[in-house]
Amino acid sequence: MGRLPSPPRRSRSRFVKRPLGALLLAAATAVAAGCGGPGPGEATTRAAGGLPASDVNPTPRDHVRNGGTLRWPLPEFPSQWNFNDVNGTKGSVEQVIQGALPHLMRADEKAVPHPVPEYLRSAELRRSGRGQVVTYRLNPDAHWSDGRPLSYRDFAAQARALSGRDPGYEVSTITGYKEIQRIEQGADPHTVKVTFAGTYADWRSLFSPLYPAVAYSTPAAFNTGWIDRMPVTAGPFRLERIDQTAETVTMVRDSGWWGPPAKLDRIVYRAMDTSAMPGAFAANEIDLMDVGMDAGALRRAESVPGAVVRRAGGPDWRHFTFNAAGPILSDPRVRRAVMLGIDRRAIARSDLSGLGVPIQTLGNHFYVNTQDGYQDDSGDLGGYDPAAARRLLDQAGWTRHGRYRAKGGRTLALRFVIPSGVPISEQEGELTRALLRRIGVRVDIDAVPADDVFDHYVTPGNFDIVPFSWLGTSFPVSPMKAVFARPHGDRVQQNYSRTGTAAIDAAMDRAIAEVDPARIHVLVNEADRLVWQQATVLPLYQRPQLVAVRADLANMGARGFYEPGYQDIGFTSPG
Repeated sequence: MGRLPSPPRRSRSRFVKRPLGALLLAAATAVAAGCGGPGPGEATTRAAGGLPASDVNPTPRDHVRNGGTLRWPLPEFPSQWNFNDVNGTKGSVEQVIQGALPHLMRADEKAVPHPVPEYLRSAELRRSGRGQVVTYRLNPDAHWSDGRPLSYRDFAAQARALSGRDPGYEVSTITGYKEIQRIEQGADPHTVKVTFAGTYADWRSLFSPLYPAVAYSTPAAFNTGWIDRMPVTAGPFRLERIDQTAETVTMVRDSGWWGPPAKLDRIVYRAMDTSAMPGAFAANEIDLMDVGMDAGALRRAESVPGAVVRRAGGPDWRHFTFNAAGPILSDPRVRRAVMLGIDRRAIARSDLSGLGVPIQTLGNHFYVNTQDGYQDDSGDLGGYDPAAARRLLDQAGWTRHGRYRAKGGRTLALRFVIPSGVPISEQEGELTRALLRRIGVRVDIDAVPADDVFDHYVTPGNFDIVPFSWLGTSFPVSPMKAVFARPHGDRVQQNYSRTGTAAIDAAMDRAIAEVDPARIHVLVNEADRLVWQQATVLPLYQRPQLVAVRADLANMGARGFYEPGYQDIGFTSPG
């Protein structure tokens, strides 16, 4: 499941984007992962010395000491604790509520979701005519902190609120929930039957987190009932205090939890500016810190006594988006030429310099290298081939006149829009300019105010090339449909390239409607090959996840897609 990102550096918070539909697990954030075996790309990834899928110091519970406080920094101080509210779908919210609210499915390191036994005994899918029925068998011991058992009423209230049928609910997404036709109790009070009007591959993404029925009973309860409070919980931790002055949230072990008791006594989440985190970690004020792609912060963290930096492949991926609605890049031959003229490995090497991670390009728009189902679908467009790029530009009528090409009196010049003050974007712009000059393409770098990048440039289509990152999730297709589906008039959703094909739409729809995990991987990669040929989004690399932690912190670190049980997090050394 995917969640909204909880970025450590300011540049990341602005320029890691989440697909609109990928607001299900994170931060969040984006694909129909089932229970198949290793994807075709896994062996290649490992053979190439790629990053591990997760690095969390996995430790059996009996080797984790009882007690202790985990001091966990947040890049912001949330006020809305309803994750499904438009103002609550944030990585900081998700990090806190994962230990306090039911998550029916939990992803492993390969992004494959599995039922969480404390909440689910099983979840079974069967086809029913043109639709599908999911039968959830709840753990009979599962109950809310107010004493009420988990039941179909909680599922029904959440599905109704998130269906989009009542505009009074200020929801962040209706993806998946709008497909639900009805919810009813099964053969006993611990069985829930969810009937869908059609087939929905990403059904495992739903009801994680699950909120109590009372929280979603009315729009007012949904919109305001969880502001600055968590009135009901059902997890190994419960809320003790929200301190507005200190900007801390203290969660403590819940004695009413029916599962294995939490190892930690408490988790204290503290909001702080990301620029202050390296100093706070060095001063032993916090116990973990997302380093991001800051080589300076990495060096400082590595010098802290008793600390280690854990490394894994992250869920987000760096790319260049091309504006196919522009006068030059509307020609697919030019887009393909530009792709072939960009040395992706050189850009990855530049971006990742000083981080001590392997350099590996990404060959997929839906899966990242460490994800189940990944394979490299890039074909010829994934390689650096300036000779082939020149031939394509010749065919498109762009002829060389001195340093640059021209056609009809117009120079082949592309605007590369970047946020000012973001070094990685600046480096990418300069390197792209040097590379494309070799094939006769002029690149004009346009550094714009960071806060204006999406609202004033990307969304309205005021660019030719723009770099940023998408956050992948355990459910790859339904959220990414908004990125690659054909626009309808001015409604581009998140298809910032502003183009598409009926074939791509149909391929994504087939993948979304498929429920067999192995078949889903096949269909997703069929869609991906079509996206590559459209040549509108150039994947660069899976971003590494670097997390500095106390060396004795167990079952936490660079998680990648992996979602730990919060009751198992703790320290191995005596307190």
